[in-house]
Amino acid sequence: MLAANFARRAPLALPVRASTHSLSTWSAVAQGPPDAILGISEAFKADNDSRKINLGVGAYRDGNGKPYVLAAVKKAEQILTAASPDKEYLPITGLPEFNKLAAKLAYGAESAPLKQDAIAITQSISGTGALRIGGAFLAKHYPHSKVIYLPVPSWGNHTPIFKDSGLEVRGYRYFDKKTVGLDFAGLKEDLQNAPEGAIVLLHACAHNPTGVDPTKAQWAEISNIVAEKKLFPFFDMAYQGFASGSTDRDAFAVRHFVEQGHQIALAQSFAKNMGLYGERVGAFSLTVKDAEEKKRVDSQLKIVIRPMYSNPPLHGARIASTILGNQDLNAEWEVEVKGMADRIISMRDELYGLLTHDLKTPGEWGHIKSQIGMFSFTGLKPEQCKALAEQAHVYMTMDGRISMAGLNGGNIEYFAQSVNAAVKGDL
Repeated sequence: MLAANFARRAPLALPVRASTHSLSTWSAVAQGPPDAILGISEAFKADNDSRKINLGVGAYRDGNGKPYVLAAVKKAEQILTAASPDKEYLPITGLPEFNKLAAKLAYGAESAPLKQDAIAITQSISGTGALRIGGAFLAKHYPHSKVIYLPVPSWGNHTPIFKDSGLEVRGYRYFDKKTVGLDFAGLKEDLQNAPEGAIVLLHACAHNPTGVDPTKAQWAEISNIVAEKKLFPFFDMAYQGFASGSTDRDAFAVRHFVEQGHQIALAQSFAKNMGLYGERVGAFSLTVKDAEEKKRVDSQLKIVIRPMYSNPPLHGARIASTILGNQDLNAEWEVEVKGMADRIISMRDELYGLLTHDLKTPGEWGHIKSQIGMFSFTGLKPEQCKALAEQAHVYMTMDGRISMAGLNGGNIEYFAQSVNAAVKGDL
């Protein structure tokens, strides 16, 4: 009986093993294109030539080509170390003292919205995070349009940030390749033809990637068009102080628009002007009607941020607020910011002189001096940029954009000679 029962029993199921030839769960994931800037840095690192120059990375370098930590930052860190602060979580919108001081730096101590407690502001994960918060908030709450207009060209990350935020991205003319300057007529025409109520992204100073900024008179005209078309201005101010050497001068566009009655959105970064690249210190703000409206907007900013990253990093915000809140340290920082800006300006002057007077390089190079900030659109063609990388070990983006901070007394002559050879077709 036992034997019969055993015979009728179903055979034991063997464990199912995945075939070694079966497809991976991720087999359909396509290879993404390399990041344009990171790809340049990787090629630069792999190059063993002693003359190599990396002009792709948007980070300040000192006169020896080394990363620079500001003295004001070092002193602020010493103050913080002596205070032995804790490492507790920040509120969702960040360090309150930092937010207060960041708003004052951007809008000015005499700003009406600041005095009226009519600025809703949150600490962000640098400028990129500020833009992402702004994009998500506008996509959810801005009532008039889900379309944002970006200058052509603009910082490469603007488009994916705003698309991922749920906004439709369009462009307005900005750069004139023929003059290597501002296409102001095209800019005005495109903004005048934009649908009423659309969002428009404006670089407050040191336009990235071109280094071409409107004049004060042109900013006033842009403000008038924005008002006439009821467009919503969203300023990206990643380089306050770093462009001209003056934090007040570089904030002109933001402050002018606010003075003219515009409600604005603003993304700030402290990566460049304080050298806090890895600390990821930034802020996003909106000017609002009054304190009651600010309270409601603040509540919705928290709802945007909470599922995104919960709350921002602490240390960099403490550094920035220590510098901005200490009169002596703030004054020292302003001098250092001017020193960084002046070094870049001196590199522009020297490069212009080498190309124009010493080497007599074909073409007109005045834009090297007239552009402002870290970046310059040289006007070099993609094939010339390719030749510079492959033959001269000089690395830049293929649209001819260079970081002026990558030039110094030890490499600028070689760079100018290499550009001269590329333009003449001798590489």
